[in-house]
Amino acid sequence: MYTQKNILPKATRQDFPIVGIGASAGGLEAFKELIDTIPLDSEMAYVIVQHLHPTHDSMLTEILAKVAKIPINEITDEIHLAPNTIYVIPENKMLTSFDGVLKLSPRLKNTKNQAIDVFFNSLAEVHLDLAYGVLLSGNGSDGTAGLEAIKKHGGITFAQNIDAANNEMPQSAIDAGVVDYILSPAEIVKKMIEFSKARNLISEENNPDDEAAFQEIIKILRHHSGVDFTYYKQTTIRRRIARRMAMCNMENLADYLKMLQIDKNAQEDLFKDMLIPVTEFFRDDKIFATLREKVFPLICTKVAEENTIRVWVGWRDALQEKRLIRLPSHFMNV
Repeated sequence: MYTQKNILPKATRQDFPIVGIGASAGGLEAFKELIDTIPLDSEMAYVIVQHLHPTHDSMLTEILAKVAKIPINEITDEIHLAPNTIYVIPENKMLTSFDGVLKLSPRLKNTKNQAIDVFFNSLAEVHLDLAYGVLLSGNGSDGTAGLEAIKKHGGITFAQNIDAANNEMPQSAIDAGVVDYILSPAEIVKKMIEFSKARNLISEENNPDDEAAFQEIIKILRHHSGVDFTYYKQTTIRRRIARRMAMCNMENLADYLKMLQIDKNAQEDLFKDMLIPVTEFFRDDKIFATLREKVFPLICTKVAEENTIRVWVGWRDALQEKRLIRLPSHFMNV
């Protein structure tokens, strides 16, 4: 049991997984089971979003503190996200994540409670593949769209299995095909820790054998796709490899390399994971028609024939992260 000391977490580098955990009816027991499983050193932050009655004071933080082994805080505006810390939404509030802090806003009156979707969407957009989404017991479909966003941005998604007291909420996400793992709350924590360990295994401080295996994986990707990932942001590339390793239940980089050497499907799965998943802009034919018919002809009239036109391609965080985005064929025909 963790004794609450009202010591707020300090600002820290946002290089650890942020776990969003949503539930409504029947969620208390699921929350308790999940939190009771969290060890002292998981190196993840856990944010609990529950549907709460707008006029009832919440005792959720005090209740969960009885089983928590790590600090647990009721969220105040602008509270910092830190690893090995649990955060609990207060009543009558909506929650978003932004730039390493959690932000509260009033819940609008007489509106459907979509607090889980709202938070999961912000989690996905800000933390990308470091976002984990967990949907526990509850009625309705809140959380389904949020898990879809997390999955699209490269994060990992979980739903409680048939043991949920109210299965409607997790089942909605399962039926929508946006859940990576369907497990009990305790098993969800164990699986997330496996992902975290895999991520640490191929950090940039590798031993020589692991570094050699990593370079061989880059060569396999280049041979498979024609794309050289050598000069892309290495922390992102390594996290993507770690994600695929965990998906394949691989704990050893050398073993994962052996699988890639003989399994073309595994090569393609890894290559797809290297690409930013949110590419709606690049599938919009009207945008590229406008570029081809109006924008590029205008640019070409202002550039001397002997000069080269260079185009930087990016989308929000893709630009910041310098991630790879494959251009559609009609773009290349400009």
